[in-house]
Order: sequence, then C-alpha cells, then structure tokens
Amino acid sequence: MNIVLHQPEKPENTGNIGRTCVATGSHLHLIEPMGFILNDSYVDKFVKRAGMDYWKQVQYTRYMNFDVFRKAHPDAKIWMATTKAHRLYTQVSYGPDDFLMFGKESAGIPEEILVDYEETCIRIPMLEGTRSLNLSNAVAIVLYEALRQQEFPGLEAYGELHRLEWKRKMTP
Repeated sequence: MNIVLHQPEKPENTGNIGRTCVATGSHLHLIEPMGFILNDSYVDKFVKRAGMDYWKQVQYTRYMNFDVFRKAHPDAKIWMATTKAHRLYTQVSYGPDDFLMFGKESAGIPEEILVDYEETCIRIPMLEGTRSLNLSNAVAIVLYEALRQQEFPGLEAYGELHRLEWKRKMTP
C-alpha cells in the first residue's frame, strides 16, 4: 500500500505514520511544503521521536507539489480521505497498489484537488460537530481496513510473548 500525506504540518504525526508504514510494508509519499524539516542530512527530532528507531527503515518519497506527485504516478488509484466524502472508507474495495491520501492537519486536502476525485473520496464516520480525527489515527484506520480486505498480505497473523509462552498455541 501507499500512504500519501499532502502538506503535513505536525512532525509527530508524520513520525507515527512512518512507523505504521514500516509495520505494514507501506510506502510513504510526502507532498511539500511540510511543517518541519526532513531531508537526507536532517530529520526533525519530533519525527524521529514519534517514529522511534523505525524512522531509518521508512521507505518514503518527497514531492515538491501535488502535480509532481501525479506526474510520477499517472495511473495511480488514489483514495482521498476527507470529512466531505459521500462514501465511507469501508464501502470501497482497495487494491494492493492503491494510494491512500490524507491532507494537512489544519485544513485537509484542498477542495481544488478533491473535486477531481469525487468518486474516490472516502470518509471515516464521526459524530456531527466533530471536525476531524488525529491524522495518524485516521491513516491507521483506513490503512488497516485496506489491508484487512486483502487478508493482511505478508503480515504476521499472531505474536509470541517475550519472556513466557502461551499455554495453548493458536493457529492463524
């Protein structure tokens, strides 16, 4: 899967999302401008802190703007998460190479982009009067639904205890 962050502002969210990308084998796509510094020689300390020691394993690509991103992925199926969508994120079928796009924390994906993607806009249900969820939570919700639909390809089905053993072994 591919996670796209359009102009992310908070380094902590991007760090958390990067960690989720590592755990799921997803590629992170970052569309500038961003509200923090991230380049080959410097990673914002809050990105690193939230991403823990996983940040060095994050597979990510940066783009100067949305047009550059689109040119790099002309045939991509992009699901755009927005509170303004008609369909719920659970009402669509995701493919393994799809892109899940999320907007910046303060404003979401610009409407100028959304209007061209009406058929692939999705939303997470919330109570009326709620503006939005935390960005890293929203990414995890939608990503794990997409992975669930694909039966979690390549992901471990169960875990082991660190010091003790389970009394009964479960089969996945």
